[in-house]
Amino acid sequence: MKREFAPERLNVPAFTAAAATLDGADPVPGFARLVAELATPATDAVVRWEATGEERPGADGKATPWLHLDVETTVPLVCQRCLSPVDTELFVDRWFRFVADEATAEAEDEESDEDLLVVSRDFDLRGLIEDELLMEIPVMPVHDVCPTPVRLSSSDEDFQAAEEAKPNPFAVLGALRPRKPEEGK
Repeated sequence: MKREFAPERLNVPAFTAAAATLDGADPVPGFARLVAELATPATDAVVRWEATGEERPGADGKATPWLHLDVETTVPLVCQRCLSPVDTELFVDRWFRFVADEATAEAEDEESDEDLLVVSRDFDLRGLIEDELLMEIPVMPVHDVCPTPVRLSSSDEDFQAAEEAKPNPFAVLGALRPRKPEEGK
């Protein structure tokens, strides 16, 4: 009998012991925190993902649960040059090692090369997928070539006029300086 696993409530020990695989193609609007970062709602975008569990021998010789997560999607972000939507590909290809509790994860985090998670019989795989996608969003998404010319001015005409009307602060200092008799008035 083949065991069924649910990504919303993944039994990590059973999933990794069975060396099971889950995959899916979920609509982007189902990931609320990701949608909050987008330029447009992306109703047609899809998150394709695959999660594979396995057990590897740990330092103590006991089997340690591991999870490989492979995720990809294309979402519209705000171009930081022209401020219009730019389709951005997000990829996740990461291994996670599960530990018994938060204290162990915190203690081993500094010297560990892999990402650590706390083992659970009720693990939210979709939450992990969304977390990883959020971390893959570039700091400055930009078009290779923006679809509209980018206006490279730092201010508008009214701002420039206001700046020109202000007296030079150093001119006021010059007026305070005592004059030598040969300089005149």
